Amino acid sequence: MTDARTTTLSRRRAALGLGGAVAGALAGCLGDGTTGTASIDSGGDGPATDGADAGQSVTDAAATVGMIYALGGLDDRSFNDAANRGIQRARLDRDVAFTNREPSSVPGFETAQAELAASTEPAYDLLCCIGFLQGDALSSVAPEHPDQRFAIVDSVVDADNVASYVFREHEGSFQAGHLAGLVTDRDIAVGGGDTVADERTVGFVGGVESPLIAKFEAGYLAGVAHAGADASVLRTYVGAFDDPEAGYDAAAEMYEQGADVVYHAAGGSGLGVFQAAQEYGRYAIGVDSDQSRSNPRYADVILGSMVKRVGTAVYDAVERTIEGDLDTGSTTALGLAEDGVALVYGTSLGPVIPDDVRDAIAESGERIVAGDLSVPTDPEAVN
Repeated sequence: MTDARTTTLSRRRAALGLGGAVAGALAGCLGDGTTGTASIDSGGDGPATDGADAGQSVTDAAATVGMIYALGGLDDRSFNDAANRGIQRARLDRDVAFTNREPSSVPGFETAQAELAASTEPAYDLLCCIGFLQGDALSSVAPEHPDQRFAIVDSVVDADNVASYVFREHEGSFQAGHLAGLVTDRDIAVGGGDTVADERTVGFVGGVESPLIAKFEAGYLAGVAHAGADASVLRTYVGAFDDPEAGYDAAAEMYEQGADVVYHAAGGSGLGVFQAAQEYGRYAIGVDSDQSRSNPRYADVILGSMVKRVGTAVYDAVERTIEGDLDTGSTTALGLAEDGVALVYGTSLGPVIPDDVRDAIAESGERIVAGDLSVPTDPEAVN
């Protein structure tokens, strides 16, 4: 674990750093046109199953899909489980059969991709590669199997047979930071936590340092600044997405330094953040799924979660494959405007979040969607 870095964000910096316009939504984005801000996620985290063994006949299925998950595998109560909900929905709605693969290492991605692409029994109509760490492997595998259709979630692979789905995580993370900044500026004692009077400190715990996770960090920093609380932000990366102990240690150090709220973008490592929040009587913000639902034992300290509609991307790719119009060779970007990302309030603490806090967060979301509020993707741009 790296040492926590402290960044103090002033009102002056907030005023200087958040002008300008957000780039317009890219063509082909999903969603119903809603802002996706501050709504309750209705998706649960049911048991992950393999569709090929769940009653479907591969022969009679509308499509056969290979699911290759990110490191950490299924039952992470976060990113991979969100993807699994998408393929489960496709199984129920569109009579899709699917097979799950859960590589345990980065080299395992290429092995799994190549194995499923070469399969003839069954021959897969689509292979869904979940997570940005699969990008390098797919850049090698896709050209070797030009007749195989692929979709990758959270990365862009420039190949004619690959449909890429990415998210504007910085937009949803901005709202997470806005919430944290508003909470640390108040004396609050609800659920299993409370704030430290006059400390005005929050934290960010990342998994593996990368341009992708830097977008979470940048948006969060900008959101905290936008709250205008002159708050300090403690930041660290734990170097893994599947190490809850490291997540606990990182968050515990921040809570000991007075952090009221810690937001994580660390996959399965984030479980340790919730454990620390509960032990120290402070608050946390989850990521990818509504983690107050997927981890209900920690619902009394989870203020909300920055959800990524990973399942929506999976479902869209499968549906378009069935309809014969999967847009390979292109990239679909999902942000607040497309309901690709959203801040959802926790099941236990959401009802007690003050109306003026909710209103402020809804307003900032509307401004982002309208292009009136620009959210940085580089943490160094928040100064």
